[in-house]
Amino acid sequence: MDISFDNLRQAEGIIDNLNEIKEKLEQSINLQHQAADEKKVSLTGNKIMRICLIVGLYQTGQRDLNCLTEIQLSKSSIRIPSSFFTYLELKDLFGALLKMRYKDFEINWQDSPTVSRIIAAEMYRGRDYLLQGDNLDTFMMAQTANGRNRTGGIPKLELIIGQYDEDMEATLDINSREISNTQILVAGTTGSGKTNLLAVLINQLRLLSIESPYPVNFLLFDYKGEFSDPANNHWLNLFEVNRSCILDPILSPLPFTPFKDFRDRSIQEINLYSTEMANALCALDRATISANMSNRLSEAISDAYKSTKGAPISFHLMLEKYQDIMPNPDKDDSVTSVLKQLDRAHLFAEEDKVDLVKDSFIVKMDSYPKDGPIAKAIVYFVISKLNNIYEKLEKQAVSEDYVEIRHFTIIDEAHYMLSFDNRPLRNLIAVGRNKGLSIILATQNMDDFKSKSFDFYANAQYPLIMKQQSISDGVLKDIFGVSGKEFLDLKAAISGLQKGELVIKDNTADILGIGKKWKKIKVSHLI
Repeated sequence: MDISFDNLRQAEGIIDNLNEIKEKLEQSINLQHQAADEKKVSLTGNKIMRICLIVGLYQTGQRDLNCLTEIQLSKSSIRIPSSFFTYLELKDLFGALLKMRYKDFEINWQDSPTVSRIIAAEMYRGRDYLLQGDNLDTFMMAQTANGRNRTGGIPKLELIIGQYDEDMEATLDINSREISNTQILVAGTTGSGKTNLLAVLINQLRLLSIESPYPVNFLLFDYKGEFSDPANNHWLNLFEVNRSCILDPILSPLPFTPFKDFRDRSIQEINLYSTEMANALCALDRATISANMSNRLSEAISDAYKSTKGAPISFHLMLEKYQDIMPNPDKDDSVTSVLKQLDRAHLFAEEDKVDLVKDSFIVKMDSYPKDGPIAKAIVYFVISKLNNIYEKLEKQAVSEDYVEIRHFTIIDEAHYMLSFDNRPLRNLIAVGRNKGLSIILATQNMDDFKSKSFDFYANAQYPLIMKQQSISDGVLKDIFGVSGKEFLDLKAAISGLQKGELVIKDNTADILGIGKKWKKIKVSHLI
């Protein structure tokens, strides 16, 4: 009987239980002193588990099935992706070693819980061996006769986010060919479980892709500071990152310039960009900014680019050029007030030191007022930078069944960025459809996703509705296409949602015209 490596669950807490091996391996791999811009190697959870599994299976000796009863499987149903076993074409080797080590027992190799526990037991066997004496050093010195190249295709990104009422797995298909877009909207009041849901989404994206040739990276704006809190470092392990991914503008400027490079570009392009940038800067502050101030700011941005001959500018240069054309430069107006705040904050570096797409980052935002100009400027200009990057990227890779997803941008408290005509955000959604981009926007009220300038619901594949303080009848009817009793039932279901529960549109039922057009999901508890 073949061994089923599908639908296997991790052991509860196994990543934490293998952390000592992770630290020792990383200590052996990394040099004591790193070069200026060199990043230390951080081994992924999958890699550590695979190392321990291989070492465990290579240990001879009688196995004891009684120890399997002591292994508790993940309470939040965290899966071991099938790519874990197919990576480097190791699936047949794993299957052969498992059958050899357990040849004296009658094992149902199609029973997922049993196979999951056996896999975990072998990982722990490998861990215990590596921690004995000099075994780890011996393992590190071992050389393989032939190296292998990283192989594999575009991973299937079917995110397991929880369970439906009937105890069936609830999944989100992110990258099948038939999916028109991959935007996810989350609406839920404080205490509804939004943070945990975001963690589940990131965990699944990383878990399913990190060891493929097409890893999904992410950029998260951490408004509450929860994801960047040292007390929550174990969250980072779930996302296959470490604290080097955290960017704190209070401690150091964000390591890139957000402004476009217009060298060898036309003056018309600069003028168009200057007008767009001026409108955005004026929208960042709640103070009244006159049309004259906005036009003056646009002229100042254009003048700043002329002085740099098209090279990226800075807020400081922008302020200087604006003051040069003010009627009374000694007296601040609303524009200089905003520009001085941005200049003093030193939010951005003057050159690019990182690639926002090829790595994952968490931007720590809790030091700034959420609705203030600095917090808005950080998100706006980072999104603008991503636009610049995506414009130059080739189209996403496409296989027979799946399309490549390169990157997710995750904005919690997104309502602060939806209250004005946020052109970079709209552009990113439009450009991302053929460049491998996806966005997760989370806000407290479902009304926030529909504004005069853009209907985010119409451009989202998955609106996820959690507990609401107030329910918008119009939005519900638009999203779910319900009326009459069906609408009343849906409204009652949302009113009754508990923490960690959400309602999602059932597209199949909607197309067939059979059954309810929505389903309730209990989200996996991860953090």
